[in-house]
Amino acid sequence: MASPALSAQVVDAPAAVSAVIGEEEPFTIRVGTRRSALALRQVDMVIATLKAAHPHVSFEVHAMKTAGDVDKVTPLPEMGKGLWTNELEAKLGAHEIDMVVHCLKDMPTSMPDGMVLGCVTAREDPRDVVVFKAGHEGRYKTLTDLPEGAVVGTSSVRRAAQLRRRYPGLVFRDVRGNIDTRLKKVDTEAYDCIILAAAGLLRMDFHDRIAQYLDSTTEGGGMLHAVGQGALGLEVRDGDERALKLLKSIEDRPTMMACYAERSVMRMLEGGCSVPIGVETAWVDGEDDAEGDETTKKKLRIRAVVVSLDGKEGVEAERTEEVASLAQADSLGKRVAQELAEKGAQRILDVINAKRGESTGAIKVSDSAFVAAQVGS
Repeated sequence: MASPALSAQVVDAPAAVSAVIGEEEPFTIRVGTRRSALALRQVDMVIATLKAAHPHVSFEVHAMKTAGDVDKVTPLPEMGKGLWTNELEAKLGAHEIDMVVHCLKDMPTSMPDGMVLGCVTAREDPRDVVVFKAGHEGRYKTLTDLPEGAVVGTSSVRRAAQLRRRYPGLVFRDVRGNIDTRLKKVDTEAYDCIILAAAGLLRMDFHDRIAQYLDSTTEGGGMLHAVGQGALGLEVRDGDERALKLLKSIEDRPTMMACYAERSVMRMLEGGCSVPIGVETAWVDGEDDAEGDETTKKKLRIRAVVVSLDGKEGVEAERTEEVASLAQADSLGKRVAQELAEKGAQRILDVINAKRGESTGAIKVSDSAFVAAQVGS
């Protein structure tokens, strides 16, 4: 397993950094983002929060398309890492912008040289959800209600692999596009339902399209979400103290530590959006799991799963430990990854990576490609 230097990944802000910048001369921060409707909604949310804390600061939005936005045909797993981030990071490195707002799940777990994850904001619901075709709502309430052969749309190998494990009778097909596009596709094309992230639907006010929330429970389909899903990550240049000070006012420390643990699992297993790694984290008080504010809970529970593309093999791990820093969160994730590897996760991932190297068409969501990739056609 890969084991990058911890110092390259963990950036614990010094205690001396103030949470609020004092009285200063007005200045402008240039914020980079993708051009999708969801990305623009998210950057507006971040800027509104920053502006409330720092009224003397102005913000400019610099929106652009990334490789993932431009190429609507190639299956996502074949496009490699950084398909949503590379162009924005190039502008950040060239000092054309000062920070980038990312969906954290889109960010590679190894940061480019000279860049750091400046902060993670409060997390929206990280779960995946089921959206049925318009008109199906009265017939189906959950995935269990679907008949054998029903078509499920998703471009995520993680979602398809986990669902194959629980619902082997369903058929999976790729579906690409932004939220509006995918909602139109499920209503007008040959899909019975699609799987999306709850966070995007909630931020775009599509609450009414959510039929079922998926999580690790039996009722939730046994589904673990993507690393960082539901969270926003703000990337800045390493050493840009002005930007880092700004971001301290909107950082959500419990979310940031939980996401560091999740990203550590993926990094150690050399994973990405092209491999089926799922996670779930929660702050707990201990054995009694008593109610309480996340800021007062000291133990982080993390569950993780790696599933073969055909859903026939899977390994799981779970740990609960006291976590009080980003370094401790990173270490917890490493231990979970090590446990998964010892149980056989690395072998599953090695098979997937070997098949990817043999054929550019090996890793896809559609069933025929999955079967060919995993067991031979």
